[in-house]
Amino acid sequence: MSTYIKFSIVVFFILINLNSFSQQITCSPKDKAAVENKLLEIDGMYDGNFGETMVSVGKTFMKTPYVAKTLEIGDTETLVVNLHGLDCTTFVENVLDLSKLLRADDLSFDTFIKNLETIRYKDGELDGYASRLHYFSEWIANNAEKGLLQDITCEIGGAEITKDINFMSTHRDLYPFLEDDTNFSKIKASENYLNNQAICVLAQDKIAENEHLIQSGDIIALATSINGLDVTHTGIATREKDGRIHLLHASTGSMQVEVSKKPLADYLKNIKSNTGIMVARPL
Repeated sequence: MSTYIKFSIVVFFILINLNSFSQQITCSPKDKAAVENKLLEIDGMYDGNFGETMVSVGKTFMKTPYVAKTLEIGDTETLVVNLHGLDCTTFVENVLDLSKLLRADDLSFDTFIKNLETIRYKDGELDGYASRLHYFSEWIANNAEKGLLQDITCEIGGAEITKDINFMSTHRDLYPFLEDDTNFSKIKASENYLNNQAICVLAQDKIAENEHLIQSGDIIALATSINGLDVTHTGIATREKDGRIHLLHASTGSMQVEVSKKPLADYLKNIKSNTGIMVARPL
């Protein structure tokens, strides 16, 4: 057997091993090593409190660069693994994934990959670009259906609202994958579904009085008045030494993972388009 054929067989089996978790994975050796190093770093961090574990894991990413559109790679949707640069959503996804590994006492790369696909895609299965949970209100709702979290916004003083969600389809030029008509039509279908669903939002002027009901580790989504959008940013609640809830997030201000200097209620007052928050509690 030639060396080339032997090499091809080895590569084939590597691809089969990776693809057992999703249709296709984008993960360089450097990215795989970063995950494995992170798994070593967080080993032993779970102390029985899942929310506090979320914060502890999240803080291990402090100063990690904010990088937008890390999932927009190539011409086909793949499960992208990247801990070197995070946007607000991939930060939350990876922290939730790693925290679940700690609670399950299964710090394996294979389980990390399985969890990431489950969290990132509709019903936990990668099935093309439109299967990714692009709108964060849908990300919350779908992961609640999977039993991974609970939307507690209404329980802590929020109120239901309805809003036309169509930002992606009305800004098609901003999304390279939407050049494909099939992807575009599927995104439109997702938007039509969302437009028939009410979402619960805790109004900005109600956050301070209900802050005591928010726990460290809760996932915070920033609702917006921008036409066509439900949420503009997300992060993780953390109760800091001042006794107030702050936001642990991949910030577009400092362009890195940080804890907001101001408490969440005050931080949001500086965001003109913010209307309030959604709060989801990991289960």
